[in-house]
Amino acid sequence: MTRHLPAALLLAVALALGGCATAVPPVEVTRFHTNAVAGWAPGTRYAIATAPLDAPGTGAPGAAMPSLEWNSYRAAVDQQLQRQGLVAAGSGERAPLLVRISFDRSEQLPEGRRSPVSVGVGGSTGSYGSGVGLGIGINLGGGPKRMADLQLSVRIDDAASGQALWEGRALTAVPVKAPANQPSLAAAKLAEALFRDFPGESGRTISVP
Repeated sequence: MTRHLPAALLLAVALALGGCATAVPPVEVTRFHTNAVAGWAPGTRYAIATAPLDAPGTGAPGAAMPSLEWNSYRAAVDQQLQRQGLVAAGSGERAPLLVRISFDRSEQLPEGRRSPVSVGVGGSTGSYGSGVGLGIGINLGGGPKRMADLQLSVRIDDAASGQALWEGRALTAVPVKAPANQPSLAAAKLAEALFRDFPGESGRTISVP
């Protein structure tokens, strides 16, 4: 009795394992900015807007705290800003730049519709349309996977005037049960893609692997 697997089966297994090794699928990124961004000198200080609170009713009265998921996105954006040479302002210190962060996570239904239950904070940071609609993944085990739409939006304002100087959106879709759906991994991937080659080409949508 032969112990060798057919070549076609070996290829299928290799493809399946290769797909599992991918932490997060490609991220779609769109950015807009003014000419002022190019003039930011290394060391320019920024402050991140007050953390959004959990939705009412999710905690004890008077004890609302920033969500752990939002903190993951804040930390990821903070890291990327500092990689661009910007410096976080200290507590109570004035900064010329104000950074606003929002994220959204919603689950796609098997029929391709979007779950009416959406988790997100901060509201819209720009003039983007709503809804990700990246489709449903194919499960080699049979049937479509349940997918989650993940979106990170960041806007950098002139703190004095409130004018938007730079804004961007990064979005992707991952299997609900995949490690990539964990807030820390998702936030790191989306933030890294969003700030890739900062400030990026204004008005252009790119795919970041």
